[in-house]
Amino acid sequence: MSVRQLLERHRGALLLTLALVVVSPVFGVYLAGLVGYHEPLDLAAEALGLRETTEEVNWTPFLDYTVPGLPDWLGYIVSGFIGVGVVLALGLLLLRLLRRE
Repeated sequence: MSVRQLLERHRGALLLTLALVVVSPVFGVYLAGLVGYHEPLDLAAEALGLRETTEEVNWTPFLDYTVPGLPDWLGYIVSGFIGVGVVLALGLLLLRLLRRE
């Protein structure tokens, strides 16, 4: 099965995934800020007195799902598309490798 056939076969799932990526900033940026949401692991680290080292060991340009130079909401969407693309590419690669055997 080619990539094109696979994408056509799962068109509904892809459209739903794309829609969810586009609306993700509503939950991850707007509503999180509205209710004062903080990551549970951040809260646990704070309760244990651990110091913040995020800025010191940051190895990604997409810290907190943002993209430098873009508004937070747009960075969420770009990060989402990159994440979905990576997962789909790895899945397709794995599918091809398994079909060779």
